[in-house]
Amino acid sequence: MVRLRILEILKEQNHTKYWLYRQMDLSYQNFNRMVTNQTSSIRFENLDTLSTLLGCPVGDLFEKTEDAE
Repeated sequence: MVRLRILEILKEQNHTKYWLYRQMDLSYQNFNRMVTNQTSSIRFENLDTLSTLLGCPVGDLFEKTEDAE
């Protein structure tokens, strides 16, 4: 399974989930689903925005795990 590492990256950079939410142009419900890995798809523009805001390559946003969580 592939999962997003957004919360881990935020912690490493001393940012809050609220800080990131305020930067993104998403409803809170959609934002929260995305950062807590409760979604099955993500728009490319959101990945690009996350990469820019967090200052990391798009590939660093993802992590491969052995089994479904």
